Amino acid sequence: MPEDFTVAEATAADWDEIVEWAVAEGWNPGRGDAECFRHTDPAGFLVGRLDGRIVSAVSVVAYSPDFAFLGHYLVHPEHRGTGLGMATWNAALPHAKGRVVGLDAVPAQRGLYERSGFTAAYDNVRHTGRPRAAEPSAGAGTVGSVTPYHLDAISAYDSGCFPAERHAFLSRWLTAEDHTARVLLDANGHVTGYGVIRPAHDGLRIGPLFADSPEGAAALFDALVLGVPADADVSIDVPDHHPTATLLATSRGLTESFRCTRMYSGPEPYARAEAVYATTSLELG
Repeated sequence: MPEDFTVAEATAADWDEIVEWAVAEGWNPGRGDAECFRHTDPAGFLVGRLDGRIVSAVSVVAYSPDFAFLGHYLVHPEHRGTGLGMATWNAALPHAKGRVVGLDAVPAQRGLYERSGFTAAYDNVRHTGRPRAAEPSAGAGTVGSVTPYHLDAISAYDSGCFPAERHAFLSRWLTAEDHTARVLLDANGHVTGYGVIRPAHDGLRIGPLFADSPEGAAALFDALVLGVPADADVSIDVPDHHPTATLLATSRGLTESFRCTRMYSGPEPYARAEAVYATTSLELG
């Protein structure tokens, strides 16, 4: 590597530049994602610099002693094929410290990740379109706005659908500016699902969408898109091993626009796959 190449923790301004790279790549990140993401594990967001200029980036967010998630693996087009990306990768992975690491691989990078010891688990398929109205879902439960009162219960529910506890992340994700969060409650007031929609650089994105039943997932989806402008596209990233989730997206008029492969560096960690109708994000899992 060149002597003037360094890898270090990113500042907020550094990461704003990386977000623009992600937009240029067509990833369509949420407009407020960076603020929520970086505070989850600031030491896990790294940029590589050559002669003082940012040329590469990667994030490795350590969620728990057992699980981390890798994302934002990017190299400036002028420096691809030079080894700077792999040098950044090698500098970042020790932050995982023996944890199982998950990531979502774009097709062009899947081979690289396989050579690095990652194994494919399933595909996340992005469905995009202008949602059409649907009949109310009978027997789904009660959908309401998320309040601070719900945070602990939603976090406990989330821990069954995601491989680690992420209370601190959810405290930001559920309440961030322009994020709309909805919770699904049963007759006893227990959380049986929740979802979030947020503005992206192009349209809006739903994530996560977790629910105990297809009816509950449909009710949450319809509540989240209620009020979305008629000319705005909505995107949702659906695990391809969940046909009921795919059916929900297609029944609302969305079609496949992109896919990537969820991969792990070790055994796939447990999560209630049947409750995951949409992943939270392709960058943080």
